[in-house]
Amino acid sequence: MKNSDRQTRSYLMELFEQHGFHPRTDLGQNFLIDLNIVEFVVERAELTPRDVVLEVGAGTGGMTTFMAQQAAEVISVELDRNMYKLASVATSSYDNVTLMNCDALKNKNRFNPDVIDAVTSALEAEPGRQLKLVANLPYSIATPVVSNLVATGIPWARMVVTIQFELGLRMRAKPRSSHYGSLSVWLQSQCDVSMIKKLGPTVFWPRPKVNSAIMQILPDAEKRALISDRAFFQDYVRRLFHHRRKYLRSVLVGMYRKQVSKSDIDALLEQLGLVTTVRAEELDVATHVQLANALCEAVRQAA
Repeated sequence: MKNSDRQTRSYLMELFEQHGFHPRTDLGQNFLIDLNIVEFVVERAELTPRDVVLEVGAGTGGMTTFMAQQAAEVISVELDRNMYKLASVATSSYDNVTLMNCDALKNKNRFNPDVIDAVTSALEAEPGRQLKLVANLPYSIATPVVSNLVATGIPWARMVVTIQFELGLRMRAKPRSSHYGSLSVWLQSQCDVSMIKKLGPTVFWPRPKVNSAIMQILPDAEKRALISDRAFFQDYVRRLFHHRRKYLRSVLVGMYRKQVSKSDIDALLEQLGLVTTVRAEELDVATHVQLANALCEAVRQAA
């Protein structure tokens, strides 16, 4: 990492003062200022010359330039115009960096098509390329960025992201725990999720009021293949966990009342050995996949 690329607290404060602006709390701008952590994140990404990196939240471009030295191409998305200008200067000498001044998301359930197009184009530029998401994600969009990337058909190979600690607990949570929910089931049904480091507020500027975590998420093709219809499964998980503490049977009857009868719901639950008083938060990921597959088939037969 070049000395000029190092974004220490004093360097960032001076840089912002020179340009006359401040970090935007409304966009969740908390910059990593511990250089060891920046290097740790990039090391865990295991970047190679065949990797296309997607970075959401370029900031001042410090980590962007570090990754550009190792990857085939870096596509970095920055919503804030001021940050985009700073990142443009920092990355100007790298011809393998595509910096986009836009929102990474079209809405909470979909990536911005322009970002997807840029990623797809970079992947198709040479045979054998693969995508990795490596980013210090703004807290407010961390969930949709990660979950929506999993939902795409893009062959991603790894995610290494810094996120809010509580969100990391949700991603890796187990059944019957307070953090277990739709995100836990969605990610764990298709990925191996691990928290590789907990971060305190002092490694960021400005300091957030909460702890953070570095998460590593790896795709698991065998798990994913067990889901018969991923769009149906994603919808099932989202809707079901809106009522996580209600009895599973009553929630399912309400969700699929136009397609599946109560007696058929009862038959499906009995087939899987589930009592009618079980709740969504009590079922493990594999059981949710089995139940969603059975419901998907029932809905198709009713159509």
